[in-house]
Amino acid sequence: MSINKVILVGNVGQDPEIRSTQDGREIANFSIATSESWKDKNTGEKKDKTEWHRVVVFSQGLVGVIKNYVKKGTKLYLEGSLQTRKWTDNQGVEKTTTEIVLQNYNSTLQILDSRERNSSSHDSYQSSNSKKSSNRDDIAVEENDDEVPF
Repeated sequence: MSINKVILVGNVGQDPEIRSTQDGREIANFSIATSESWKDKNTGEKKDKTEWHRVVVFSQGLVGVIKNYVKKGTKLYLEGSLQTRKWTDNQGVEKTTTEIVLQNYNSTLQILDSRERNSSSHDSYQSSNSKKSSNRDDIAVEENDDEVPF
């Protein structure tokens, strides 16, 4: 048995990009920043390090949540899987990218803050064959399609 599970808590770096596949399914793309800080033992100076992670969301229910509630600066908790893919740029150069992918089952997206609501409320959405719910409304979305629209 093997497990491919990524858990991140961080802030969205720019407004998510929503695009559609040829068959009309929507995909969300965004980057999320995770940061750590520490005090340098020798100088006592505060140090910071930020890592950027590319996120791709295929789950239609989660794409809807992202379209409506996620903006630059939103703090998110997400669970997905790590995927590496190759592609060719406009100059014909082969590139490789690694992304956190949220699709179908075992994907979770939690909004940890919101400028529209008080900061103590948390919205949680899971991409599985179960109901998604939030503290504000009930959202029911069934994910049954196992195809990846590449």
